[in-house]
Amino acid sequence: MTAKNQRLTLVLLALAAVAAAALLALSALGDQAAFFYAPSDVARNGLPLGKAVRLGGMVEAGSVRRAADGVTVHFVVTDGRATTPVTFAGIVPDLFREKSGVVAEGQFRPDGAFVATNLLAKHDEKYMPPELAGKMHETKTLEQ
Repeated sequence: MTAKNQRLTLVLLALAAVAAAALLALSALGDQAAFFYAPSDVARNGLPLGKAVRLGGMVEAGSVRRAADGVTVHFVVTDGRATTPVTFAGIVPDLFREKSGVVAEGQFRPDGAFVATNLLAKHDEKYMPPELAGKMHETKTLEQ
């Protein structure tokens, strides 16, 4: 075999290995490629039982209830078309409140309720930390 044929063979084998690795990674991701399930996705496709998933949406107004133990929180996540009840035992993030976005990590129970092990509160694109907002107002008043 000539050096040119050896290089061509080596390049083709490397491309085949990269393609195989990419296909293996894509097949491993499967349905987990989505960042989170929305309540309407769960209503349409059924409950993904027995695996850890993320549930995302808005906290429904008037749905937040704290249990007597002071740690457990019950609330409802909605996407405007469907709702899912969620239970979380732990400290909720500072940004967690009604009518705000939330992503809950955990598992579905067979009855359709979601048991969260972690909560991630989301904010809109207009969010600015209070300490920065205050400094911006101070700067504007000093310049005037």
